[in-house]
Amino acid sequence: MPAENCTVFTDFIFLGLSGRQDVQQGLFVLFLLVYSITAIANLGMILLISMDPRLHTPMYYFLSSLSFCDVCYSSTVSPKMLADFLSVQKRIPYKLCAVQMYFCSAFADAACVMLSVMAYDRYVAICNPLLYTNAMSRSICTQLITIAYITGLVDAAIHTSCTFRLSFCNSNIINHFFCDIPPLLALSSSDTTINEIVMFISCSLIAGISIIPLLLSYSYIITTILRMNSAQGRRKAFSTCASHLTAVAIFFGTLLFMYSRPSSTYSLDMDKMASVFYMVVIPMLNPLIYSLRNKDVKGALRKAVGTKLCSG
Repeated sequence: MPAENCTVFTDFIFLGLSGRQDVQQGLFVLFLLVYSITAIANLGMILLISMDPRLHTPMYYFLSSLSFCDVCYSSTVSPKMLADFLSVQKRIPYKLCAVQMYFCSAFADAACVMLSVMAYDRYVAICNPLLYTNAMSRSICTQLITIAYITGLVDAAIHTSCTFRLSFCNSNIINHFFCDIPPLLALSSSDTTINEIVMFISCSLIAGISIIPLLLSYSYIITTILRMNSAQGRRKAFSTCASHLTAVAIFFGTLLFMYSRPSSTYSLDMDKMASVFYMVVIPMLNPLIYSLRNKDVKGALRKAVGTKLCSG
């Protein structure tokens, strides 16, 4: 579109999840509860792991980093969404929209890679327990976490810069509740073919970096567990992986559904629901999954609560 016919917008307007005021008030209460649980559970997990010496192991070091990613990318969306439930016009400045997209993508990608790192940790612990101390030393753990964050930051920079080079001449109304890539591509008046190719390649690379090591790790883990002679040993080994497998299935299932499709199959209402689950619900579920199914975390929590009650 010629530049002289392009209207320059200084902000975007979200349509949100519903246009009915009574529904929005109900959603505000619901998502305020969900976000409160998300923040308390993830920050509580980080604090618990830092306080209890029994949890100062690579597995919980990675879990602490995953909780940090979860609370960060949920916080890039939830506070603004909650404020919008109480607003008539759900505006977001153009530059703030770019910032929201960048940090949301960065922490989500980092969480994706972190799940793969946690699978590798379980592989070393179960398949090579004698090498575990050296293979998962503090310096190596720090390097793996750094790689996860760098991957997220670089990938988010590519997506954000490509998206905000597009023209938005026809409208500034986003049929969504946050600045995500697919709805902005759908809104753009520019040719988005290159963006779609970049998004597909990027998602494939991130998925490959995450899913291939994850599948390889668990193929070796399952083979090793099935070779164990002790039924109790097999149950114990499976129990250490159950929480992680549950989190992986929920996370990657939703991620692939949202971003591995061309814009021609894009359904706004369906993607809104998937985004709610991905951006709001999953960050709440992860600490609950890991705490409810983990004896060490439950033991540390009981100890912390008991100490607090005794000191009180």
